[in-house]
Amino acid sequence: PLVALHAYWRGAQLAPCTLPWWLLAGGGRTGTRPGSSFGSELSAAGDTSFPIIGIPLDGRPGTAAIADTDGGLFDEDPVWDRAVGPMQFIPGTWNRWATDGNGDGTADPHNIYDAAAAAAAYLCFGRSDLTEDAAMRAALLSYNRSVPYGNEVLSQAERYREALDLPDLPEPSVARPAS
Repeated sequence: PLVALHAYWRGAQLAPCTLPWWLLAGGGRTGTRPGSSFGSELSAAGDTSFPIIGIPLDGRPGTAAIADTDGGLFDEDPVWDRAVGPMQFIPGTWNRWATDGNGDGTADPHNIYDAAAAAAAYLCFGRSDLTEDAAMRAALLSYNRSVPYGNEVLSQAERYREALDLPDLPEPSVARPAS
């Protein structure tokens, strides 16, 4: 949806490093088919029509065991954490990177503007430039410690990049910190 594209563009604008919008788009596509998992839809304001909540991270095969970090606030599970929202944040990670990307005064992991801006901040942590493949891969491994995940994000990102005639980098809307 256009609102998702705008949120990725806005997230790249707010990023504290040089970050192409399509890297965020690849992450959103890989995680929730931009905000549409389980039949959810994005409103014009970027809110999911209902919370997108992943499986319990209870240590089953292929899944990390992550005990509850939010008392069930974001993921409705007081025992195990579950990835939430259109960018699939683990609640404890959301608590660290929560960002108000749409300027409404609230950081909400179920709003694609907020989630994309938070993902941009998280991916940029300790990095000044995410325009080279190696830097993108390293950032994606910090987001999700899975090489296949990173490969899928980059594949989806490239599809967005090729399909849309947009500059790779939006003009930043705020001054980026010096490297």
